Amino acid sequence: MEFKLGGITAGPSASDTPERTKLLILGSGPAGLTAALYAARAGLEPLVLTGLEIGGQVALTHIVENYPGFPEGVGGQELVDRFKAQAERFGARLVMDTATEVNLQTRPFQVKTYGNTYEADALIIATGASPRKLGVPGEAEFTGRGVSYCATCDGWFFQDKDVIVVGGGDSALEEGLFLTRYARTVTVVHRRDQFRAGALMQKRARENPKMSFVMNTVVTEILGDEQVEKVRLRNVVTGEEYEKPIDGVFIFIGHIPNTGLFKDQLEVDDRGYLKVHDWVVTSIPGVFAAGEVADPVYRQVITSAGMGAAAAIRAGHYLDELAFEAQDAATAQTE
Repeated sequence: MEFKLGGITAGPSASDTPERTKLLILGSGPAGLTAALYAARAGLEPLVLTGLEIGGQVALTHIVENYPGFPEGVGGQELVDRFKAQAERFGARLVMDTATEVNLQTRPFQVKTYGNTYEADALIIATGASPRKLGVPGEAEFTGRGVSYCATCDGWFFQDKDVIVVGGGDSALEEGLFLTRYARTVTVVHRRDQFRAGALMQKRARENPKMSFVMNTVVTEILGDEQVEKVRLRNVVTGEEYEKPIDGVFIFIGHIPNTGLFKDQLEVDDRGYLKVHDWVVTSIPGVFAAGEVADPVYRQVITSAGMGAAAAIRAGHYLDELAFEAQDAATAQTE
């Protein structure tokens, strides 16, 4: 039995008989949804396992200003909604479920989820990446109680509060700027003496009167009782340590590719990203990768979408080859 949630099939009941599909897509960020669009328009009838949330990281971004076609910028969630609607318009089927086990050694490929088992002739992996943790005492304990990895999600809870943002890239400064809508002060803590963010983002941050910057500094501990009350900081140049009273800690120090599901089945690089050649082709024929799960360099919405399109096109070619081989085999048997 299945039910619909916002137009998405959700909650498939467990079945002893696997559900067969030509093309299975894992992930519903820009890469997965673009792959679904291209595959659907090509008549491949793709099935997308969305995970528990639609859209990946971009859905949590307040505004996207560098995606072509939106000169005034577009909200991350709105952009995801448009991707989804366009893919579904051409027949892509989205299922709100998460892959828990994958067998790429058998044909068709087998993917188990919390509620079902799927068999697919071709597979596109677009599982994205997850926020990197600081790994300091107090981080796990206070996650959801002052520690956050999403300003868009949690910024509202810090109205007239003092928060810190940990990181030095575009995401850190962009999320810090967003937090100034609510917080009284936003202090950016970065372990280097220079930011990695682009010049425009740095200019905006430095011109915002609510923002200040602590360079050459790392967080060594997050402290509090029921919620975050202060952080312990260490200057990496002088070694000086001190405590800073704070109400919230927002962490933006990069991401880890979600490739654990494919361990010992697909080749990965030394950082854990799926290895691909020809942009999207993995080490197993018929398995393709798109987006941040295989992109340690660019990690942009537009490049993820481009990889999704390429993966769908390559998957279509692969499925055509399978069909030709089956047809040739059937012809040989009748001769």
